[in-house]
Amino acid sequence: MGRAEREAVCRDMLHAEPGLVARIVDEVRREVPAYRGLHGSRLAEVRAITRWASSRLLRMWAEDTGTTAADVERAREIGRARAADGRSVDAVVRAYRVGAAAADRIVAEHAGDRLSPGDVFALNRIWLRELETLTEALAAGHADAAERLDADRDRALRAFLDDLLVGRQASPAAVADRSRALGVCLPEAGVLLVAGPARPAGAPAAAGASAPNRAPSAPDRASAAAPAAHSAAAAGAELVARLLRARPAGGADVLHTTRADHLVLLLDPGLAALVGPLLRGTARRGCLVAGHGPDELAGAYRLARDALGAAPARAFDADGLLHTAEAHVVGLLNATPGATPATVRRHVLGPLLDPGNQHLAATLDAYLGTGSATAAAEALHLHPQTLRYRMRRVRELTGRDPRDPWQRLMLEIARTVHG
Repeated sequence: MGRAEREAVCRDMLHAEPGLVARIVDEVRREVPAYRGLHGSRLAEVRAITRWASSRLLRMWAEDTGTTAADVERAREIGRARAADGRSVDAVVRAYRVGAAAADRIVAEHAGDRLSPGDVFALNRIWLRELETLTEALAAGHADAAERLDADRDRALRAFLDDLLVGRQASPAAVADRSRALGVCLPEAGVLLVAGPARPAGAPAAAGASAPNRAPSAPDRASAAAPAAHSAAAAGAELVARLLRARPAGGADVLHTTRADHLVLLLDPGLAALVGPLLRGTARRGCLVAGHGPDELAGAYRLARDALGAAPARAFDADGLLHTAEAHVVGLLNATPGATPATVRRHVLGPLLDPGNQHLAATLDAYLGTGSATAAAEALHLHPQTLRYRMRRVRELTGRDPRDPWQRLMLEIARTVHG
C-alpha cells in the first residue's frame, strides 16, 4: 500500500469518526478508573480530545509527517486543564496510551488485508513516536499547572485562616461556602497552635515589659519583622509537612499561616499530641488552645498569642508548650478577653466540679490551705492514708499535681475565683 492508499484508509476512518471515537472512549473508560465517573461536559470534552488526537495521528500516518508546534501546545493546554479538574497525570497518560492502542486495533480491523507490513510498521511507529511527544507535552503542562494551582491554593488557604483569626467571614454559612470552594475539611472543634521563638533566659515575660524609652521606628520594625516572618514561614512549612505525613486518611486538613514572627496552625485534635515532640529541641515554643470551632478562632488566637507572650517560663511543659488551661489562667491574670473565672474553673478543675466529686474538691482545698497531707487530714478528720488516696484521685481527674509550684498556683486560682 502506498501513500494514496493510506490516505484512502485515513479518509474512511475519519468518515466513520463518531464510531471510532465512541469505541476509543468506551475502552478508555473501561480500562482507566479515573475516567469511569465522567459525564456531561467532562465526557463531551474527552470525546472532543479523542477526536482531535485520533485524527491528527491518522493524518501523520497517511501523510508521513510528525507533530507540529501547535500539536505540542494543544497537548500542553490539555495537561493544564486536567490538572485544574484534579485528574492525575498518570491517569491522563494512561488514558492516551489505552486510546492509542484501541485506535491502532480499530484501524487494523477496518483496513484488513489492504495494509502491507510497511504500513503496519509505519502506523505503530507513529503511535509510539508521536504519541510519546504528545504525552510528554501533556505531562509538562500538567506539572506547570499543578505547581501553580498548589501555590494559589496554599495562598488561598492562608488567607482563609488569616480571616478566621480576625473574625472576618467567620459565620458558619460563610465558612461552609469557603471550605467547599477550596475543597478543604476543617475540624468542627479544632486545636489552634500559636508558636513563636523561645525567649532568651532572663527575658521578661510580657512583650515590651523592659522596652527602651524610644519606640522603634517604622523602618526598624520592618527590618526586624521581615526575617522573623521568613523564619516563621520556614518553620511552618516544615512543621506542616510533618503533621500532614502523620494525618490519618480522611482527617481534617492542616491550615497554617504566619502572623509577625508567630506560626499559627489549625489542627485536628488527633494531631495535637504530635506537636510537642515536633517542637522539642527547636528554638520555638507554643501554645495549644483546644475546643474551638471556626467561628471562635479569633478569640482562641488572641488568648493563645497573649498567653505565649505573658506566661512565665515555669508554665511551659518539657516540650515548650502551654495548653488550654494554662492559657486561660494566664489570660485571666492579664485580663485577656475570653479568659473568665468560669473558663479557668472548667479547664483547670474539669471533673472535680461534678457534684459527685465535692469531697475531692474539699480535700484539695484543705491541702492547699494547710500545705501538707498530714495537716489536711487532721483538718478534715480523715486518716492520712484516706487523704493521700483522695489527693491521688484529684491528680488523676485534673491532671494537676499541687506539689508542682505552677500547677499549685493554677489550682489555687481555679478554687478561688467564682463564675
